[in-house]
Amino acid sequence: MLSEPRSGRLAAWGNALLAGLASPDHVALAIVGEDAAHRVEGVPGEAGPVGLTLALGRLRALGTTGFRVALPAPGHPLGLSGPPEFNARALEAQEAVVCSGAAVGLVPEVYEVGPEGDVRVDVLWHCLAVREAPPADVPSLGEAERELAEALRDATAVLSRLDVAGSGPVAEAAIDAYRARVEGGGGEVLAPGYPPRAVRVLELAQRVGLLMSVAQENGHGGAVSASEMAARVEALRPVERVARRAQVAAYNAWVEERERGR
Repeated sequence: MLSEPRSGRLAAWGNALLAGLASPDHVALAIVGEDAAHRVEGVPGEAGPVGLTLALGRLRALGTTGFRVALPAPGHPLGLSGPPEFNARALEAQEAVVCSGAAVGLVPEVYEVGPEGDVRVDVLWHCLAVREAPPADVPSLGEAERELAEALRDATAVLSRLDVAGSGPVAEAAIDAYRARVEGGGGEVLAPGYPPRAVRVLELAQRVGLLMSVAQENGHGGAVSASEMAARVEALRPVERVARRAQVAAYNAWVEERERGR
């Protein structure tokens, strides 16, 4: 969760496009990010894969009024509403975008192509039918913010108690480096049009997620016994779940505000 999910970029900038706050070309570049290219297959009315700009235009013409994010995990269909075929594809990718108003969704498939030393990442989005129903287990921004504050406190306490390397200076250095990259223009937390609270919640979710990933990537620390390792895994599992829920709430905030304002 250190870097934003591709579904988050597509949903956020797709919503900015729908709001008239960004041009189609700028939106496409923002979604692609550091990848080499993105294509979309299965777009209604198109015989083969098409570029992002055309795909987003077609989805808008189909009646799309907003883009939502789903970040499912085994046993937790976060943001999904069915049918089973779409849910299974999204669970395999661990992310998806659901188009409000059009009954379709997008699931990314990532390819690494090119010779060693010059590998590039291409993304093919699969456009599939979805069920128009409330998404599963998505909290409000207020709920997500409260849960995150508690999760960050609990995670720090658990990792410190188990003497995990990632709970101290290593984690803080990584978090500071991430924050400097964003503040220096290396990345935008959310696209234009999102409420400040959504930006705040997403930043906190990324901080919690980064703490988790650093803890997992920097060795076992003092948690060397099987029981200590099991305790750490059990402690981090609900924290990771909270961070994913908060990310979805933040990315979906634009759609939620728009629907409340109707």
